Amino acid sequence: MTSIRKFVYAATLTLSALTIAPSLASAQEAHGRFVLTHEVHWQASLVPAGEYEFSFKANGPSDLLVVRKLSGSGPGFMMLVNDTTETNSSDADHLVLVARDGKSFVSAMDLPEAGVALHFAVPSETRQVAMSGKASTSTSTR
Repeated sequence: MTSIRKFVYAATLTLSALTIAPSLASAQEAHGRFVLTHEVHWQASLVPAGEYEFSFKANGPSDLLVVRKLSGSGPGFMMLVNDTTETNSSDADHLVLVARDGKSFVSAMDLPEAGVALHFAVPSETRQVAMSGKASTSTSTR
């Protein structure tokens, strides 16, 4: 009787461990290449113009994108992905750039073949408000 109980306990423990562990098949993974024609700000990094390869693997709460320069010498970049969303687009993989104060920032990397879009931090747009009108002056008489 105790051997049956031990077997059931071991089987239950094994099944619960398998259901909690992440499945390798569910992990999103992508690899590719791209060319930057001018330098861009990508999160906290300034990425110069050039040819790059990237690899992305969704791995739990902290997804990581690795970018490595192919042409010439230069640093590689590791960036935490702020947010990911599923995508069903039939477009090709592409970077989404936004302009802020005359500079280019990467706001997203769409990877439809992997079924995911990666989103990155971009500074908010600054708005300058012009003040018009006359300054009021007060005079006092005594």
